[in-house]
Amino acid sequence: MTVYLDANATTPALKPVADLVYKLMTEEFGNAGSRTHEFGVKAKQATEKARAQIAAVVEADKTEVIFTSGATESNNIAILGLEQFGLKENRKHIITTKIEHKAVLEPVAHLEEKGFDVTYLEVGESGLIDIEEFKAALRSDTLLVSIMHVNNETGCMQPLQEICEVLNGSDAYFHVDAAQSFAKLTEDLVSSRIDFISASGHKVYAPKGVGALIMRKRGFIRPPLTPIFFGGGQEKGLRPGTLAVPLIAGFGLACEIALKEHLTWQKHAQKLKTNLIEQLTPLDIVLNGENSSPFVLNFTIPSVNSEAAMVRLKGVVAVSNGSACTSNSYKPSHVLSAMGLDEDRINGAIRMSWSHMTEELPLEQLISTLTQLKL
Repeated sequence: MTVYLDANATTPALKPVADLVYKLMTEEFGNAGSRTHEFGVKAKQATEKARAQIAAVVEADKTEVIFTSGATESNNIAILGLEQFGLKENRKHIITTKIEHKAVLEPVAHLEEKGFDVTYLEVGESGLIDIEEFKAALRSDTLLVSIMHVNNETGCMQPLQEICEVLNGSDAYFHVDAAQSFAKLTEDLVSSRIDFISASGHKVYAPKGVGALIMRKRGFIRPPLTPIFFGGGQEKGLRPGTLAVPLIAGFGLACEIALKEHLTWQKHAQKLKTNLIEQLTPLDIVLNGENSSPFVLNFTIPSVNSEAAMVRLKGVVAVSNGSACTSNSYKPSHVLSAMGLDEDRINGAIRMSWSHMTEELPLEQLISTLTQLKL
């Protein structure tokens, strides 16, 4: 049986979550916007409960949570939604990094085309930003800083606390794409200096098709976002459309469970990672990136091509060599390229990622297969 090691792409839903989703699709299937009968009332209650469960993960208020289809949409709302405010206040400078997910880089590029000035921070071989470079890039007209927490390809964790300290004297809004860390590695996300947090349900054992944007108020003032599409008054007018109640409730329950169990999950994941590195070391692996999440390992084996490795590993483990969102593209990873890695190292990069549901890794078969490729 193939062991699934592509959890950075998506995760299986927890059984209690799947059971709840099914119930809300077949029994309590009301529209949360229907106020004239009990089906609508129950649907509304389910969404508000989920809002509180998701807010609790980062110690936010439930009124600061809006539901979306996933982190991609959340990123777009947070970035493009600030355009009008930036133009009005003549604050048109944005800071981001070269290793962001395309769901951040492309909206930022769209604003750049419309006259916004963008600073793209370098990361180097470590995969981490330099705080001094970030400090030097910050300006009085900086509208937005958008830096992901955990990179989806390398697992490198950016120093959010240090970034927040630098931002303490600035009016710039801080957006964090937390798709890979929300409800799993959330300690740094609790900071009230983070204005926007993007999260995705299917990265944390909930269904695909649901996510959230957490928009922290400054005092009692909501961030000045404007909607990027229209058609109804749902979600404070920022995200029109009928709420996907079953998915939302499932996301909420997954977050509640994760909040209770995340430290245990982290410990188990780190044990898997430590054992894997130990077994791979005789193959002269090169780790790609530093300070990486316990749930992922990105590495290169000299002289072993990642495409060939994935073919040979079929039936043993399911792995990847980059982002699932760009898996149809044969272009070199923009993340690894931005880190300055050479072509051979990039072409050999393998990403293995797991969850707490991964009981153990098939290390004997895995190492045997990779050893044969290296010979």
